[in-house]
Amino acid sequence: MTKPLPKDWILGISAYVPGKSAADDGRPLIKLSANENPLGTGEAARAAFLAATADMATYPDPSAAKLREAIGAHHGLDPERIIYGTGSDELLHLAASAYAGPGDEVLYVRYGFSVYDIAARRVGATPVVAPDRDYATDVDALLASVTDRTKVVFLANPNNPTGTMTPRAEIARLHAGLRPDILFVLDQAYAEYLDADEDDGGLELAKSAANVLVTRTFSKIYGLAAERIGWGYGSAEVIDILHRIRAPFNVTTAGQAAAIAAIADTAWVERSRSHNAQWREWLAGEVAALSNHGLRAVPSRTNFLLILFDGRLTAEAAMKGLWDEGYATRWLPGQGLPNGLRITIGTEEQTRAVAAKLRAMAEAA
Repeated sequence: MTKPLPKDWILGISAYVPGKSAADDGRPLIKLSANENPLGTGEAARAAFLAATADMATYPDPSAAKLREAIGAHHGLDPERIIYGTGSDELLHLAASAYAGPGDEVLYVRYGFSVYDIAARRVGATPVVAPDRDYATDVDALLASVTDRTKVVFLANPNNPTGTMTPRAEIARLHAGLRPDILFVLDQAYAEYLDADEDDGGLELAKSAANVLVTRTFSKIYGLAAERIGWGYGSAEVIDILHRIRAPFNVTTAGQAAAIAAIADTAWVERSRSHNAQWREWLAGEVAALSNHGLRAVPSRTNFLLILFDGRLTAEAAMKGLWDEGYATRWLPGQGLPNGLRITIGTEEQTRAVAAKLRAMAEAA
């Protein structure tokens, strides 16, 4: 029977697997699997969101003008060069859609964000994976992987799912080594967790470089993951191209209002950053104390730790053991990390419980 057939390259896509919120037997779990803010949403953003839901009959501002102005004022950017999306995921897809296609290559580092592979294959481009350096970005390996067919380079900084950070000088060196016709997409979803002196210079680079697109999200430190709000900054030419293919009305009225309030609530952001730094380092120390059992935490600048299990306790067994304590974490065999468990930094109570269970399991293995 004749039937619609998808493009060959679509069949090569493995659907995105989100972080679990329940065990395989259906037990609901506390999510430490999707890197959401364990403190929730700030009161200012919540109040703005609720106030904006009074009118649900009209479309949102299609230009997100007030949101762009708020982002521009906060970061010192030209609002006209800011684009917004249904999460930064939409912007990553737009970048690949606009600048790559069949016969082209999209390059990213091993253990990069899983959406990069989907974004490349979705447009028929060939994904190319550069080797890592101990789970971190290897700029030399990325540059060595560039070919005449390379059209887009994706790089998350800090990286997901490893949490590693590529310093400013290396970002500049990578950009300098790329041809001007290659779009360099710098995914800064976790940038708000960095200290001020750790800025990788991406936004400054995007102010003057015609081939740089920086993406950010309100899903992490701002606690607005449910609303799916992302934004990006690049040259006027790049932003114009992306606007041509983005979905209309792609950020809700309530979402725009909440994001505007969230970016102004610097006290909430600082509280979230401080909490994360304190308990991330505490958990990393607890994992280091289990090194004799084969556990190791990859150094992280994000709101999660990638823990490697190279002893008797496996990552899969640890994940299932944490289910019994009521916690969902992220096991990553689909990203080439069968020995890796990504754990979001939770509240103090959650983080202490996770550490205690890991210790109990490691010592019993």
